[in-house]
Amino acid sequence: MFKRKANRKKDLDMKDLDKIIQENRQEFDICEPNDGHFERFEQKLKTIEGKKKTFTFGYILKAAAVALLVVLSGLWVYDNLDSRTNNGIALSEISPEYGEVEMYYTHLVNQKFDEINQCQTLDSTQKTMLTHELTEMDSIYETLKMDLTTNPSDQRIINAMIQHYQLKVEVMSQILNQLQQAQDINKQKQKSENHESTNI
Repeated sequence: MFKRKANRKKDLDMKDLDKIIQENRQEFDICEPNDGHFERFEQKLKTIEGKKKTFTFGYILKAAAVALLVVLSGLWVYDNLDSRTNNGIALSEISPEYGEVEMYYTHLVNQKFDEINQCQTLDSTQKTMLTHELTEMDSIYETLKMDLTTNPSDQRIINAMIQHYQLKVEVMSQILNQLQQAQDINKQKQKSENHESTNI
């Protein structure tokens, strides 16, 4: 209600002001501009209209250089941020100690993988299946790396990453033991078959 009264008062004031101006118009029109004012004003308008903004080659070149710089820096930032978020953070990026742990387990995993590949009891189907299983384990680790990107100080994620390495080494060791047992059984069968064939 208070605003309504204020608006009505403002309307009355404007009407009163308009009425005062209309009644005293002659008193407001007593001052005329200096001689030649209109000519000078018209000349300034013509010079402003006459000046058309033209783009020079230098201006266009500067604008293109700035645009190129902005685009390239944007691409660089996008590429660096995107690669870090897509790949996640490795343990070595958290601390040097975790980097050593990661390097140790990576070396151990690679060593076990080489031993499995050298095993002659595996056929190509079994090797493919084993590689697929290990790749699935690696995808879990990649998920942990992405989680670590969002929470780099979360000790639970760091421990889960280390446990993942430990589990992978343990699984690979069990596979190697089973392959070794299968290889030993095959050797014993061959010896017994060779021994039986020589006895006959």
